[in-house]
Amino acid sequence: MSRTPRFDHVGITVADLDTMTAFFVALGLEVEGRMFMEGEFVDIVIGIPNSRSEVVTLRPPDGGTGLELSSFIRPKHESGSPEAMSNELGLRNICFEVDNLQAVVDRLAADGYGLVGGIGQYEHIWRMAYVRGPEGIIVALAQRID
Repeated sequence: MSRTPRFDHVGITVADLDTMTAFFVALGLEVEGRMFMEGEFVDIVIGIPNSRSEVVTLRPPDGGTGLELSSFIRPKHESGSPEAMSNELGLRNICFEVDNLQAVVDRLAADGYGLVGGIGQYEHIWRMAYVRGPEGIIVALAQRID
């Protein structure tokens, strides 16, 4: 009998590693490590010969699932659509549960990151909003209503 896999991390390729790292640190994640990745192992796994990237790994303070930000030095990254909406194919958002949705939205707005739509409420269970962060990434923020 095989065991259920553990969800370890989500990887996102970014252009500006420092700006993206700062954005996620402001959301409350902590930097676990930063390093360069290159060599035969990486080339085999990702299928890109002679690649080199810089990687930052972040995790919530309680451990949990990590976030891996990669910025390619070789070959140069390929730009995506910074205005991508939820109906476009591909990874559209990552979601964080927060204690005070309005406070997080206000803090991100002060840093120049705005709502994609508005703050919605699903029954008496969740309040939720999408915020567009650096490089067009959409971060979903969800607050459980008790």
